[in-house]
Amino acid sequence: MTDVTRILNAIEQGDAHAADELLPLIYEELRLLAAQKMSRERPGQTLQATALVHEAYIRLVGAEGKDWKGRTHFFAAAAEAMRRILIENARRKRRLKRGGGQDRVEMQASDLAIEGPSDDLIALDEALSKLAQEEPKVADLVKMRYFAGLTLEQSAEILGITRRTADRYWAYARAWLHKEIAKGDTAGAQ
Repeated sequence: MTDVTRILNAIEQGDAHAADELLPLIYEELRLLAAQKMSRERPGQTLQATALVHEAYIRLVGAEGKDWKGRTHFFAAAAEAMRRILIENARRKRRLKRGGGQDRVEMQASDLAIEGPSDDLIALDEALSKLAQEEPKVADLVKMRYFAGLTLEQSAEILGITRRTADRYWAYARAWLHKEIAKGDTAGAQ
């Protein structure tokens, strides 16, 4: 049993001090995953990798009913937490972009120098939710790869599948998501 698994088990048993031991062991790994994810975001992103790690960690350790089955399960949960944080951030920015309850002011296009939130990220999240209903394990692979920045090997290990199966899932997910997002783009353009 690894130290991380031992500490996760202690947290699950209610040991209040175990959470203090966990962060130093996993911090660099989580920060690397967050930095990889943030490097793919648009320039000017207000959320930093460190903030993403801290928010994800707080959600994971503070969550009720946590039942981690070890290190790999914890990192899968971390990938999901990071995904949710990034989606919430994109939705918040989109709300602000759409007015956020403020009065309308006429402006010229040249007055605006602000890049909007990633509508692509929100479209991906919506498509990923549909994929999760049909193929949960495939959707989990996408979350780990895209939102946590894990490699195919790392994702395969967490999901308990072979690298070859992970390759097939990844190819399927990319095609499925591309088709689903394109379908949403054409529906929104009409």
